[in-house]
Amino acid sequence: MGQKILIPVTGSERSKEALDYALKQFPDADVTALHVLTSGSGDIGSMGSGDPSPFHKAVSSGDDDSESGDLSAIGPGGEDIFGGDDSLGSEEEVAEQFLAAVQAYTKKRGADIETDLMRGNPHRAIVKRAEDGDYDMVVMGNHGRDGVARVLLGSVAEKVVRRSPVPVLVVR
Repeated sequence: MGQKILIPVTGSERSKEALDYALKQFPDADVTALHVLTSGSGDIGSMGSGDPSPFHKAVSSGDDDSESGDLSAIGPGGEDIFGGDDSLGSEEEVAEQFLAAVQAYTKKRGADIETDLMRGNPHRAIVKRAEDGDYDMVVMGNHGRDGVARVLLGSVAEKVVRRSPVPVLVVR
């Protein structure tokens, strides 16, 4: 039986690199990609620099498959998708589309992964999922902030490393 690995995914290049690393280094592992919607905010919109996610770019480039998980209809960075009366449903719907793009991305690389969506504080949700899901390891990206930026913004990876019940591999 292979390892069971949890990989938090955001939409950043770093989370894509962590996923790529895990798939390459642990090809027989059971992988779950976890996306955490921060309570009360449009997490997908804050994931990147305004460009579509690297998962979207990789999946939509030359892939004619209708199951590709193309997120181009959402709009760059997810702006203007969380307004209106049904913002909670829209936010979760966009997150599900994002996870479908992640799944299509890994499928193009020959890997079949599971996906999971949680809502809450990112580091707490990742640690809780690692505990409850009986995972062997967490593999995650790190934005590499240091100094004042890390103090002001915090580091989800650092908090997960400190609190995780299982080993955490941070890809930088």
